[in-house]
Amino acid sequence: MRIVTKLLLSAAVGMSAFAGAANAAELRQIGTISIPGEPLNSFDISFIDQSTGLYFLADRSNKGIDVVDTKKGTYVGRVAGMVGPIMKKDGTCCNNDKSGPNGVVIAGKEAWVGDGDSTVKVIDLKTMKVVDTIKTGGEARADELTYDPKDQIIAVANNADEPPFLSFISTKPGHKILGKLVMEHFTDGMEQTAYNPADGLFYTDVPELDKDKTKGGLMVTDPKTAKVVKMISVDSCVPHGIAFGPGSNVFLGCNAGVPRLGLPAKQVVVDTKSGKTVAEISGVGGSDESAVNKKAGQYYGALNGNPGGPILAVIDAKTNTLAQKIPTGPGAHSVAANESNGRVYVPIAVEANGLKGGCGCITVFGTE
Repeated sequence: MRIVTKLLLSAAVGMSAFAGAANAAELRQIGTISIPGEPLNSFDISFIDQSTGLYFLADRSNKGIDVVDTKKGTYVGRVAGMVGPIMKKDGTCCNNDKSGPNGVVIAGKEAWVGDGDSTVKVIDLKTMKVVDTIKTGGEARADELTYDPKDQIIAVANNADEPPFLSFISTKPGHKILGKLVMEHFTDGMEQTAYNPADGLFYTDVPELDKDKTKGGLMVTDPKTAKVVKMISVDSCVPHGIAFGPGSNVFLGCNAGVPRLGLPAKQVVVDTKSGKTVAEISGVGGSDESAVNKKAGQYYGALNGNPGGPILAVIDAKTNTLAQKIPTGPGAHSVAANESNGRVYVPIAVEANGLKGGCGCITVFGTE
């Protein structure tokens, strides 16, 4: 399938985006990529392999990982064999604690996937087949993952288990589980984990500590020892997304702003060295996944729970200010950025969370 080019009918709102120079072009929707099979109503995290340009989407509706060639704008295929959407007791979609696939990350020539049955599936990217299934030992889903290429270690969170835990798994033959951190004080699970090449450590979003929604933070762990190095406090944010920017800064996509939390909408930037919050971007919230394009100097937040409706938030990584907020659609909580072509990819459901009329496709944003 080829990418279908179209203009975004709703004008992007906000200031001009930063791309290393003043008055850089703003992002706008330039196309869509359709997904075959069952209507795209349930999905989770997306990831782009910057070396190949391949985009991977955890497609629950079709019980697999969708693969897209971002260089050509075409759907490549699907790796099946995942749990799929598990219905709630009332028959509605979906029980996030049991559904899958969830997180996905590339480790060398493999894709590693967190699935709904508390397992991690390993996909050979040459054959596009599942070659190993690793049991994490939990009762609920294995969720988001990150990869340390230096030590060849994966970190994966079982965010829905009580208490939640983080597993450290070797990507070397045998896929040995090297350690496990059980965190009893994390009373709302764990969210996105990211590897920081600057210090060789893992950083994990902690939405809530000791049942206090105003208290959260970043757990910093050492891949080699599977132990906690430090905790960075991040208050009244409920962090879900994470993306490393310039210097020692990290952008955290805050879920604050969702009505049930009772917290003002905002996103934050934290200095990982000092542990201090260096910027708060107020007025936008309800984030899940975050991404970054360091070449363009931008962070991206998939704000599905934003008070004014789902948006793609574009943050200037130099000034740590809101550059754009672009309307998206139902279920748009996943985002990935390609540094080679400067495009940003946001999947949108047909219907989700009471919203209808979505494309059931991957929307593509660019400056062309």
